[in-house]
Amino acid sequence: MRTFDLAPLYRATVGFDRIADMMDRVLTTDVAQPSYPPYNIEKTDENAYRISIAVAGFTPDELSVEVREATLVISARKADDDKQTHYLHRGIATRAFERRFALADHMRVTGAAHEHGMLHIELIREMPEALKPRRIEIARAPAKPAQPQIDMKTLPETVET
Repeated sequence: MRTFDLAPLYRATVGFDRIADMMDRVLTTDVAQPSYPPYNIEKTDENAYRISIAVAGFTPDELSVEVREATLVISARKADDDKQTHYLHRGIATRAFERRFALADHMRVTGAAHEHGMLHIELIREMPEALKPRRIEIARAPAKPAQPQIDMKTLPETVET
């Protein structure tokens, strides 16, 4: 596995700590990422996204969706059953999980819905007005006033003393 030293990035930049930390985490984690539960990330509009996670066997009460420090955290814990069920085959995994997604600046979770064994989380990017591109009107320079023409006939005669 190849390792990268991000120390020069920390020395040469100010205010990019979050990006550098995220890169450091991504580059140092194992290649074998957990694959449970499976999920999709969709772009539904220019500034809208949806994360869909397969959560078969979980009820909405057993799921948790939180945003903490620009990180979306989805977790699930199966409630303890009072009865002991004897399975001949158990193929539906209902083990506890926690899945994290780093959110970019100005991303906001607008809602979550549980339907047909899927958890859908809606996100939207809200760019503040101050960061949106805006057109600056270019003012024209005022026209120079014309130099008055001096008419020698209308000038008063100067008196010499």
